Amino acid sequence: MILIVAADEKWGIGIKGDLLTPLPEDMKFFREKTKGSVVVYGRKTLESFPNCKPLPNRINIVLTNNKDFKCEGTTVVHSIEEALKECEKYTDREVFLIGGGTLYRSMLKYCNKAYITKIEKTFEEADTFIYNLDEMSDWKQTEVSDQKEYKGTYFRFTTYERV
Repeated sequence: MILIVAADEKWGIGIKGDLLTPLPEDMKFFREKTKGSVVVYGRKTLESFPNCKPLPNRINIVLTNNKDFKCEGTTVVHSIEEALKECEKYTDREVFLIGGGTLYRSMLKYCNKAYITKIEKTFEEADTFIYNLDEMSDWKQTEVSDQKEYKGTYFRFTTYERV
């Protein structure tokens, strides 16, 4: 499984259920990496999407505790174990963990790669965080892009791999 997210310098990833800041190049990176793949995410993440619609051109697996939750175009699961079992059906595709914060933290142990768009600033309003991979001995940064910029916000695309 591959984790993919944009995080600030303190590993903040969200503010009140939304992204930290719009970064069109990061959205393009996300679309290119995840197109044709399996994406696993929580119900709150789904609800943050435009019109609460699943992502097109992907197999969408949504994890929720709500046993009555249904959403056309998704496979709804109710536990991490059930999500992992569902992912096993797609051996021919990459599986991406795309949010939110609770799933990133609870499912990191199932990931062997992470694409982190590192935003080179701190968002004081951030209220959702992930683990700092730089402080984890079993993760190593293996790639880093040149610095990018959008409307005064600087960022880099980085890749981490489990060692």
